[in-house]
Amino acid sequence: MKYWKAIKLYLKLFIRFTRDIKTGDWFRFSRELDNETNFEHFSSLSQEIKKNETYESKLYNFSVASKIINRYVIKPNAIFSFWRIIGNPNKQFRNGRTIQNGKIIEDVGGGLCQVSGIIYYISLIAGLKILERHNHSVDIYNDETRFCPLGTDATVVYGYKDLRILNTNSYPIKFELEIKDKLIQIKLLSTEKIENNILEFKIEKQNEHTLVETFNSSKNVLNTSKYKNIS
Repeated sequence: MKYWKAIKLYLKLFIRFTRDIKTGDWFRFSRELDNETNFEHFSSLSQEIKKNETYESKLYNFSVASKIINRYVIKPNAIFSFWRIIGNPNKQFRNGRTIQNGKIIEDVGGGLCQVSGIIYYISLIAGLKILERHNHSVDIYNDETRFCPLGTDATVVYGYKDLRILNTNSYPIKFELEIKDKLIQIKLLSTEKIENNILEFKIEKQNEHTLVETFNSSKNVLNTSKYKNIS
């Protein structure tokens, strides 16, 4: 079973690689900084890092991921790909709590979804173009444990689910993350001022699912997220 899982993963990675070459996206992925760009403007966002049984591992994973992401700049028409930047999580991350097939388990890189989620959230605020994003299959949080608005999460699974964001601006941007005082903080740096959206959320409870529509300042729908209700 272990070997079959590995084969499936490498097949998924090969399919993604082939598709990215065919579309040309492979050549548009963001690169590490090769010089010092003068980022004069920024918008910021912070979230509480909630304590759980794998809290220390989560802090470690957040710190490692932040240091990697902070090295990259997204030039005009370039693509931020979470896994293209982070790489195989088995090489440098610890086990943490994660959701898989609707269940809470421990796995390598557990907790990284909060990193991808806060990047996705600030990208919505900044009006960046989202090429790929997946919400969690279930909502496991309540008002006390929730650290971000429902509909702003972005789950990532190596080889299967990525977070990809296109810089449609005519100037470079950069995500800068910091772990400080039990918070994960993010800045979206830019060389020119970005007009931020005021997001609104419409939540509809159904029998088996919860639907969340996210709107921007112009009342346009940015995404629709669907979560299975758990009893």
